[in-house]
This record gives sequence, C-alpha cells and structure tokens, in this order.
Amino acid sequence: MSQVEKKVGLLRRSSSSKKPLKEKVVLMYDEIFAKEDPSTHNPRFWDELFLMKVNLEYLESKLESVDGEEVQRIQDNINSLFHHCVQALGEEHQIKVVNALQTLCALFRGVHQKNKSASGFDIINMLMGFDKAELRMKDLMESLDSLLCGDGSESLKSLCLKLLLCLVTVTDNISQNTILEYVMINSIFEAILQILSDVSSRGQHGYDAVVLLALLVNYRKYESVNPYIVKLSIVDDEPTLDGMGMVVHHALTEYNRQYKAKEEENQGGFFSTLTTMVGNMFIADADEKLSVQTNEAILLALYEAVHLNRNFITVLAQSHPEIDMGVTPVTPIPTTPTTPLGTTPPSLDAMNNPELPLDPNLQTSNLLITFLKYASIVMQDTKDEHRLNSARLCLIILTCIAEDQYADAFLHDDNMNFRVNLHKMPMRHRKKGVDKNIPCRPLVCAVLDLMVEFIVTHMMKDFPMDLYMRCIQIIHKLICYQKKCRIRLHYTWRELWSALINLLKFLLSNETTLLAKHNIFHLALLVVNLFNMFITYGDTFLPTSNSYDELYYEVVRMHQVFDNLYCMVLRVSTNTGQWKEPASKVTHSLVNVRAIINHFNPKIESYAAVNHISQLSEEQVLEVVRTNYDTLTLKLQDGLDQFERYSEQPKEAAFFKELVRSISLNVRKNVSLNTMSQDVLLKEFSTIS
Repeated sequence: MSQVEKKVGLLRRSSSSKKPLKEKVVLMYDEIFAKEDPSTHNPRFWDELFLMKVNLEYLESKLESVDGEEVQRIQDNINSLFHHCVQALGEEHQIKVVNALQTLCALFRGVHQKNKSASGFDIINMLMGFDKAELRMKDLMESLDSLLCGDGSESLKSLCLKLLLCLVTVTDNISQNTILEYVMINSIFEAILQILSDVSSRGQHGYDAVVLLALLVNYRKYESVNPYIVKLSIVDDEPTLDGMGMVVHHALTEYNRQYKAKEEENQGGFFSTLTTMVGNMFIADADEKLSVQTNEAILLALYEAVHLNRNFITVLAQSHPEIDMGVTPVTPIPTTPTTPLGTTPPSLDAMNNPELPLDPNLQTSNLLITFLKYASIVMQDTKDEHRLNSARLCLIILTCIAEDQYADAFLHDDNMNFRVNLHKMPMRHRKKGVDKNIPCRPLVCAVLDLMVEFIVTHMMKDFPMDLYMRCIQIIHKLICYQKKCRIRLHYTWRELWSALINLLKFLLSNETTLLAKHNIFHLALLVVNLFNMFITYGDTFLPTSNSYDELYYEVVRMHQVFDNLYCMVLRVSTNTGQWKEPASKVTHSLVNVRAIINHFNPKIESYAAVNHISQLSEEQVLEVVRTNYDTLTLKLQDGLDQFERYSEQPKEAAFFKELVRSISLNVRKNVSLNTMSQDVLLKEFSTIS
C-alpha cells in the first residue's frame, strides 16, 4: 500500500476509473469532523466506532489539519469522542477497550501537535471541555487504574502504560503539560507499585512503569508539591523496592551486554588484524562502532529512587548470582516492537524468576556493581551530549551514594568483597582489555578505581570541568567517612595520588586556555585539600605506616608540580583580577605541602651528598622520610573533613530540566513507533467474544 493510500486510509482501489473507496472508520472520522453530531442520524454511531480498527495516522492528521475556526466548530464532537473513549474503557468487549485506548493516544498526540503554541487550558477545552475536564480525567484515570491492577490481559496493561507515556510526553517540557495536573490529583502511583512488586507483571511492564514514574516525579517538581515525589520518598515495601531495583538492574545489564558484544565483535577478525598492522589509525573508528545508545530514562529512575528514598539504598547492595545475559533463553516475541538499541527492556526470563540458581563458583553481583560497569562505559566518551548527560547523572548518583551512611557502610564492609571489571578507555600507553587479576575487595575500591580512571583519561582540550569537580568531591566524601569511622582501606592509594598530581600538572600546562572557560582554582583547591586530608588525618585511615611514608615520598618526588602551582597561584593572587580570591585560597591550602617539600628536600640532598650517591632509590628516600618526621612542623587546617551536602535545587535544576526534556522526546518517539501494534492486539482479542 502506498504512502498516499495510507494517509487517506484507503481500503482498496476498485478500478483506475473510479475514486478509491474509503474505509468505514475513515468515513466515521469525517462525520466527527463535520459540524453535526454524528449520533443524530445513527444512535449506534459510538458503539460501531469502537468496533472498527483505529486508523491512527488518518485521525492524527485530521486533528493536525483543522484550523482555528474549525476547532470551534467541531469542538463539541471532539469532546464527545473523548467522552465516549473513556466510557468504552469500561466495556466488557476487549476490542472496544483496545480501540478506545488507541484513539485516546491519537487524540492526545493530534491535539497537542496542532496546538503547540496554545495554552494548556485551550488544549484541555478542545479535548474534553473545560467544565467537564475534571470529571472526564477522573473517570479516565480510574479506568486506567482498574485495567492496570486487574486480572485482565497483559496486552491491555501494556497499552494503558503506553497511553500514559504518550500523555506525559506530548509536550517537550512535561511541566507545561497542564493535563498532568489531573494525573497528580488522580494518582496511579499505587498501580505502578503493584506492577513492580508482582513478579509476572514486573517482567512484562516493569520497564515502562519505572520510566513513567521517573517522568511523573519530574512534573513541576520545583514549583509545587508533587504527590509522586512524596509517595516515592516514603515507600518501604521490600518487594516493591526490590522490583524497582530489578528492572533498573536488568536494563543496565542489557546495555553492558550489548556493549560487551560490540567490543568482542570489534576485537575479532579482519578489522582487528588490520588495526594491529597499521597501529592506531583506526582507533576512532573502533570507538565509533562501540557506541551503544545510552539510556538516560532508566538512569533518571535510579537517581530518583536513590535520591528520594533512603530505603532504596539497601536494594543497591543485595547480592545475587551474576547472570550472563548473552545466554538467556530466547523470549517470545513481545506484543510491541522493541525500542532502539540500548533502551530496550532486557530479557524477561531473568526478571520473572524470583529464585536464581545458586552456584558457589558463580561470581555474585548487585545493582551497584552493574551500575559501576555501566558508568565506566558511558564515562569513557563525553563528547556526545547524551553521554555527557549520562556521565554527569552517574556522578550525581554516586555523590548521593557517597553521602549516605548506610551506603558507605556496605561500600566499606570487609565481609562484602567483589571483583568488579570496569571498562577502560583505550590509550596509547596501555592495552585495552579486562584485567583478569582483579582481587576481591570492598566495593568502595571499585568506586575509587572509577574516579581515578576518569581523572587520568579526560585531560583534554575540551575539559569537562563539571565532571572533574564531581569526581574529586566523591573521593573526598568517601575519605571523610573513612576518617570518621577509622576504616583502614587496603587500596593502592599511590595511583590516586599520582592521578591527582598529573591533574594539577595538566591545569598548570593549560592555564591560559582553561581560565578562558573555567575557574581552575576551585578544582585545584579541592585537589590540594585532598592531599591535606591525607597529610593531616592519614594516620587514622591509611592501611599502614608505610602508606603514610609513601604519601610523603610522592609529594617530595613530584615537588616541582606543587612548586609551580604555588608560583602560579601566588602570581594570580597578588594581581587584581577576577581570580584573585580563589587563587589566594589555593595559596593558603598549600602551606603543609610546601612545609613537607621544604623540610625533606634538603635532608634528601644532604643524605645523597654524605653518602656520595647521585640518585637515591625509593627505599633510600623513604628512609630519610622516616627518620625526619620528628622535626617536621605542620599547621592544623580546619574544615578539611567537612563538605557541602548534595542538593538538587537550585544547582542542578537546569540540568534536570534539560535532561527530562531529552528523555521525554525520546520516549515520545518510541511510543509513537510502537504503541500501535494493532494487528497483534486485534488478533489476540478477535477470539474473545
């Protein structure tokens, strides 16, 4: 059937000399768009309409094509269509319910598409009549709630969720969607929770339910009391929270699996051989091929759960065997086409099965591990806007986790050790590949590894200052917890110190370029104060006295970087200019680092001269350090173990507003592509009388 025929909803061409015949449903739509009430001459008009297969394209295009005067003329008929759609949702005949749901989708989309510049009140008036809107939406939401919570068809439940997603995302900015006021008043929160708490419904509808909840939570969240925020923050039902976590876990697992599959595909065959032959010529192409579409919607759902609900923190740590999603049995064809790569709900079998097989040789995993692996992938390349948003959201989630006392407790728990294979960016000085010798360690080690990995791999011209600030703050919060609880973490701290010093070196080398865009002194201050934390309180949380010696060794060894930093900030702070004050703060923060350098350097040089050694070994330098602590004088600095707690409003409000807009557009596109799998639905219900 050609596009032209599709557009006008033709059934067939009778012959080349006759006009094409229109489907009956199209003729009925034409009657609705005429001035007269269509049921005047046919009392059974509305009953018959909902027995007809919906022609969505024609109905939507009709709604989009009416001009201002026509809107007024046919408004009563549109109101009547909406009213009868809602009434049809209570019919026992399932075909009518299906067609009513799909017609409502077309109505919401068509009216909004036509009236993008109109106020929300005008759109409400056109759809249902402003005087009857409250009653109509109450009836609609109650019907959807009954369908979602009832024992009826899973396909109908799926279509209800698609309708709700359609309704929520019809405007680019969901907070400008005035119809959602009625969704706030007539809450479906409990219906969403029921879907997530039930094993069967979670497997089939959990993904849509979680995305819908994340979007509803973001409706006018800074302007008024949002009941979905209030209700989500107090959920303490374990099966529901576990269900939400499982949906997020498997969506992220599916993303990780797809990335791994692409990575393995690129590592084999002719492409790999050719790349080896000609060096790094094709690395950019390889990275391009490894790109998998990010899933900000599911990440937003995880953020809202972690940020709003303290009970959800326990879900992050719940261990279960790590499933190889690649060998999961093939699932039946879903009732709707799948969404684009990276945004699809994962295989349903794993989500449906509450009892996972326990194998003592199988590596255990949890939601946090899966999230860290996901973050290690999306944080590799932040040049793309979606990946930059994903990386920022990952770091915000980790910030919330690092501030939570319970989360910190399980992150540092010595009895909860895991091997976490983070993905690493290919770099010239190292081969890309998964480290097979990763020891079992507390999860905080994986978080620190992820932060170090980001620090060493993103020192580039287009410097992601915001992400670096967040990384350093996360490290600081974790160290504050270790200091407070006197936790001696067995971690390779030298890798962190080296990464931080190299970051300072990069800031110095690119001072002019970076200062044109960023306040690099704020970042430098955070980095120097991390060293001050280790210098001042390291004896309370570093694993051994040797670790403390190694810290001093590293500071002395790289003294040139700290000396250059001091010269730079002193120069800027003694001149008048916008950076005078922030540079001055860095100058004061360097007092102990400079004291260490000025104290130990002469001692090391003296030791070398006395023993006639041109270049001291590391062990010899460490010996000098150990024997000269007593004469070192340091100043006690206040507030090193204090930090500003995360607050979404006002600092992050603009970011979340744009993020939700982007998610809404993507969800709208996917819903419009796959909401209307009419043939599958009609086939299912045609056997039901």
